[in-house]
Amino acid sequence: MARWAKPEVYPLMAAMTFVTGLCVFQLTRNVVPNPDVRINKHHRRTAVLDNGEEGERYSQHGLRKFLRTRPPEIMPTINHFFSEDK
Repeated sequence: MARWAKPEVYPLMAAMTFVTGLCVFQLTRNVVPNPDVRINKHHRRTAVLDNGEEGERYSQHGLRKFLRTRPPEIMPTINHFFSEDK
């Protein structure tokens, strides 16, 4: 067994690595900075956390603030090309 993976499998391995990376990123983002997840013992002791500003920072992140100023189109040039009256 000289090679453990055939070249035909490389695109599948790349796609699976990318998807696994996305899953790890999302799980990490949902556990570490999320204000609703209580990891340390002090936060778990309190029944209700009064952390509105922390929740606001978590939900209104930089990407959401950037996309709020953009038009809600996926391909604006193609949309304008096909929607213009000539």
